[in-house]
Order: sequence, then C-alpha cells, then structure tokens
Amino acid sequence: MGPALEKRRRGIEYLDAVTMLLNRIRNSHPTAGLYDAAELHWWWAQAERSTDDVDQLFWFDDRGRPEAAVIVTSFGDVTQLDPLVLPDVLPHWVEHIMQRGLSHAADLGFDAVCLEVDNDDSVLRSVLTDRGFASDGSEFVEAWLPAQARPAISTLAAGYRLSDRSCSLGRPHHMINARRDYNDPEPRLNQTSLYRSDLDLVAYDDAGSVAAYGLFWYDPTTGVGVVEPMRTEDEHQNKGLARHVLTSGIDRLVLAGAKRIKICFDPANAAAQHLYLGVGFKVDRCNEIFVGPTTN
Repeated sequence: MGPALEKRRRGIEYLDAVTMLLNRIRNSHPTAGLYDAAELHWWWAQAERSTDDVDQLFWFDDRGRPEAAVIVTSFGDVTQLDPLVLPDVLPHWVEHIMQRGLSHAADLGFDAVCLEVDNDDSVLRSVLTDRGFASDGSEFVEAWLPAQARPAISTLAAGYRLSDRSCSLGRPHHMINARRDYNDPEPRLNQTSLYRSDLDLVAYDDAGSVAAYGLFWYDPTTGVGVVEPMRTEDEHQNKGLARHVLTSGIDRLVLAGAKRIKICFDPANAAAQHLYLGVGFKVDRCNEIFVGPTTN
C-alpha cells in the first residue's frame, strides 16, 4: 500500500508526526530505515534552525497514520532532505516522495540538498542519480548492540566522577561550549518526548569541569536505545572516559527496557570505531552522502 493523502506539519506537530512514522518503520523491521525517532529529536534539540517553522511533507493513510514523509532540515550551510517510508513500499512511491521533496525544497529557496543513502538502496540511488546527484565521498556506519550483549561498565579513571543531568540541574548544561558554538540545548531537549535527564550523562573532573558526556535515548514504543551524541573534551582524552560514559549509558538503557541499541559513526574516525566496536556494537550497514540540485 502506498501513502494516501499528502499533508503538511510544522514545529512540534511535525516532531510528533515524524516520531509516529519512525516508530511505525522501526516496529515493522528491526533495522529498516536510516533513522530512529530519537535521532530527529536530537536534531530538534541541538539548535534553532531556519527550517523549524517550514512545512514538512507527510502522507497519511485513511486511519490518520503517517505512512511516509520527506523532511527538510537546515544544518547551517548545508540543507538535508530525507525521505522516510515504510519498509517494502513500491519503487514508484519512493520516486514520488523524493520528487515531491525536491520540488518542495526548491519552493523553499534551497538550490541544493544532501542526504544519507543506504548503499543497498538501489531504488533511491537510481532516483537521485537520474536527478544529477552524486556521492560526495562521505560515509556513515550504522551499528547495533543487543541488550543481552551489553558490556560491563568500565572503570572510571581516578580524579573523575560520573553524574547525570537529573543530579546537576543547578548548573549550566554540560553541552554548552562557546569554543564549539554550542548553545544551551536544554530548553529544546525538554520539548522532545523522548529526552530523559537521567540518561543524559556527564563526567566531571575534580575541579568540576566537564570532561566527557553522552546522551542516551530510550524509545519505549520500539524498545530501541540510541546513543547521540558522545564527546570527550580534548584535554581529557585517552583516559578511558568515553568508554566509561558509553558503557554506563548502555547499562542504563538496558535497565530502562531497551532491547537493542543503535549508534552511528564516521568510519574515518578510528578512535570512535575502536570504541564502539570494542564494546560490542556490530556494523549493520554503511551509508553514503549524496549531494545534488533541487531542480533538473
């Protein structure tokens, strides 16, 4: 069955609709689709974007359930356009959704867009190639860890302590960092339905400075946990902090009810690859970034 009725959603209504769609996709297949709802929640929380208040295209079935969408997201100088469809839809629906998305992005004033494409998605790759898109050479790896394979929590290095946001509400959020132009994500994190402050972990040094952090998302509708983002500050690297934050977060996700946990990373980042595969994540697929024009 293909998508039925095209409608538009924006702002928080868009986030609610895309969450429902991504949950339907995940509950239909354990690894289908490139995104889980938590990842788009993180996009929303990171910063205000020029696309926050634009209409996003959805298709709903006769029961009012979203069956497909194409989402335009501004990441500074780059605009991303992501088609989201239920598993096993017919190829002509993929083509229709992508064509409508490109037309919509052009109407919004975007001349070019990028998107992540599964290396095995021959249908979407063909549609994009016909429209003049090409890979820019960038890749991202998607990896999964079953709950029963969760690693032991690694030892925390001396001189550090682990906390979470629920225990540190009296101080600025640990992701605020002027050097990297990170504004306070907390107000927008709290707008999302999946954020939990007890899964927002941070390692402090003895002086109270932020040394490392990781944000862990649990979606009770799908039983999936997502790790996004992870960071160790430069002056605290090579002390095992990332492994401790990661293994602690995985443990909390499993205790919360997660059956499987997902992480994505750039394979060119050798340290990240070593960390994630070293705690038991298994690569499921590799995706390429395609870039192209919105008009023929």
